[in-house]
Amino acid sequence: MENIKKLIEENKLDLSTLVVFTRAENRIHRKEYQTIKESGLTPAQFGVLEVLYNKGDLKIYEIMEKILTTSGNITVVIKNLEKDGLIKRNADPQDKRSCILSITDKGKELIESILPKHIDNIKNIFEVLSDEEKIVLKNILKKFKNL
Repeated sequence: MENIKKLIEENKLDLSTLVVFTRAENRIHRKEYQTIKESGLTPAQFGVLEVLYNKGDLKIYEIMEKILTTSGNITVVIKNLEKDGLIKRNADPQDKRSCILSITDKGKELIESILPKHIDNIKNIFEVLSDEEKIVLKNILKKFKNL
């Protein structure tokens, strides 16, 4: 018990930094997801539509890399987006076992109706920081990419 108290005390700054970081991340995501949820999409559905809209046709694994979601979840997300006519599957000419996903006109219309409000929401979230602070924060956070 005494060793744990000592360990906590010795690492107080690291532990409190993690708590502050996690609380900030949770608040940012809650605020970010407001505009997504208002559109009737889940954050994962929005992520798939947004990446297909901005990057063009992609394979499922490429989408997973870009939106940082799990394979179990992405399959259901893609199936639902396809069922709603927002994306379509095309056979991959180089690999018959895989498919390439593309956004439909209906999907483009939906994402184009959401993005302006979503981008404005992101802008509002980060208004608490100056441009200089945003750059510093990005540079600090990039230090964690190789963990």
